[in-house]
Amino acid sequence: MKIPAIKRLVENQTLQDLLEAEEALLDERKPSFEVEGADDGEQLTHVFAAIWILNHMKDHGADFTTSLREYTKKVRVSIS
Repeated sequence: MKIPAIKRLVENQTLQDLLEAEEALLDERKPSFEVEGADDGEQLTHVFAAIWILNHMKDHGADFTTSLREYTKKVRVSIS
């Protein structure tokens, strides 16, 4: 997971575009825009994170940094 790649997605793609990219990656197709990542799994992680962050920003009126922090907390809990 690379934070700069996630940030670029949040800043440059709409939620709908990200949802379509997620579907494409799950169907083993190439998204309509470039998603950084070493492989499909890392690309999917970046897209999923961007979707989560955008939803959190909208639902909580939070900025990117706060939403990113909340996302990384969830990731740390899930892998510990």
